[in-house]
Amino acid sequence: MRPYSELNGDQARQAIDVEQVLAAYRTAWERHHRSFTGSMAWKSVSGHRYLYRKRQGIWSSLGARSPETERIHRQFLIGRLQSRFRVARLAKRLDAMAPVNRALGLGRVPVIAGRILRRIDQAKLGDAALTVVGTNALFAYERLCGVQVAGGHLATEDIDLLYDARVRLKLLAPDIAREGVVGLLKKVDRSFDILGKGGFRAVNRDGYMVDLIAPMPRSRMASIHRARLGSDDTDLQAVEIEGLAWLVNSPKTAVTVVDERGYPLTITVPDPRAFALHKAWLAKRPDRDTFKRSRNAAQASLVAELLMTRLPHLRFDDPALGALPLALRDEAEGLIGGLAAAHEEEDGALTPGW
Repeated sequence: MRPYSELNGDQARQAIDVEQVLAAYRTAWERHHRSFTGSMAWKSVSGHRYLYRKRQGIWSSLGARSPETERIHRQFLIGRLQSRFRVARLAKRLDAMAPVNRALGLGRVPVIAGRILRRIDQAKLGDAALTVVGTNALFAYERLCGVQVAGGHLATEDIDLLYDARVRLKLLAPDIAREGVVGLLKKVDRSFDILGKGGFRAVNRDGYMVDLIAPMPRSRMASIHRARLGSDDTDLQAVEIEGLAWLVNSPKTAVTVVDERGYPLTITVPDPRAFALHKAWLAKRPDRDTFKRSRNAAQASLVAELLMTRLPHLRFDDPALGALPLALRDEAEGLIGGLAAAHEEEDGALTPGW
């Protein structure tokens, strides 16, 4: 029995509709935030009227009152009104779709994980700095393949965030560069707190854990100051783990998934081929916990099967995986061979018993 089931027609159509509406909402929201946050007003200075624009608490003059500044003011007010209407309409559409998503069984991602990932997405960290790895990445892979994975493969009470320390802080928003991951988590749930000074794990009052992990650097001398996203020393400090450089350097993909309340979100994950190969490598490590090795092997086999049967164009010998070491890419042969043997046994004879 395969550890996943295919989406039916209604589920597939709804998933596509949700993805399109979320894309439209994100575009409208980003345009509104970029063009219409803050305010615009006339101010009297030394007996003259000037048009001022306020952004991030700072007022800047756009010039003395004139036909041109009056046009700018008018266009701003009209544009903001139209933009707010569009964003609000799309927000209502997502609200209306949420119960339908739940009824169709599309809600998969734990609510707390969904809220954390939305914050990461809004901060533009999913585009560069933070990638979801571990069990939660399976939500993205099942959506890519149009299936739903059996619950046993998905059970988890934490989320692993892979930090790419090559991202420069000056490219981030000032509050993100300062507060880092902890600042984002506290905007989701104030009860999140770091376990231990300089810890890599934050836990909320319900016991939900967020781990910040990073590749082990080539030079240990440079690791201490590169393993923290925020400049504040109260931020999470990533634990450096062998083998994660393969996932950092692999291609990434952003996928629309749905949380258990029926609301969509975007999750950025490593290429599923890199995920499968990395899990297969972990499953063979003798220093790893026996239960974890078994779970890693099962997840590697699951994703490899999904790739072979649902995404055959994503080949393990693709040059795009050239950043992965040969030893890791060689794991593909064992995965494919094991799956082929299992299916031959499960499928039975290729001729009827006549």
